[in-house]
Amino acid sequence: MKLLIVYYSMYGHIHRMAEAVAEGAREVPGTDVVLRRVPETLSEDALGKMGALDARKAMSSIPVCTLAELGSADAVIFGTPTRFGNMCGQMRQFLDSTGGLWAKGALVGKAGSVFTSSGTQHGGQESTILSFHINLLHHGMIVVGLPYAFQGQSRVDEISGGSPYGASTIAGPTGQRMPSENELAGARFQGRHVAAIASKLVK
Repeated sequence: MKLLIVYYSMYGHIHRMAEAVAEGAREVPGTDVVLRRVPETLSEDALGKMGALDARKAMSSIPVCTLAELGSADAVIFGTPTRFGNMCGQMRQFLDSTGGLWAKGALVGKAGSVFTSSGTQHGGQESTILSFHINLLHHGMIVVGLPYAFQGQSRVDEISGGSPYGASTIAGPTGQRMPSENELAGARFQGRHVAAIASKLVK
């Protein structure tokens, strides 16, 4: 069973979450996990002014996703930072290019899931994931979230991302905060959960 993790990360927060999602998915026997980035739409000059070049270089070893890879996957988990309560423009442009897959029904019946990040605790994490789900439903995918079986999302002893819709992390207003262990645990749980469901669907 091939599970594809497709994400965009500017400063490394979603990249770290994607790695944790992959760790969880690999715990399900027979799961082949592939990490892919969506194409960058900003210039090197713009990324430099935003202080994102170092993080982008660190992720340069992750290949850019092709539509063929997306269509051949048995399950897809998407990761996107929040931009004003919605997905980032890079992910939006990538999804807008999937019309050919939609026309062929290439993703129908496959498990789909989403994780995200935001700068603040209430920065639109839930609205980003929920609005992303609309795209998965139009493709005929089976939407998978992060159930309360992951008890870490019920914690009140620390500030933490995570909701029934998917794993998430809080980057802080200047991006200084990297995912906490609880947030990474949620990402691992989500990866494992999606992989387990996808394995049953494939069988």
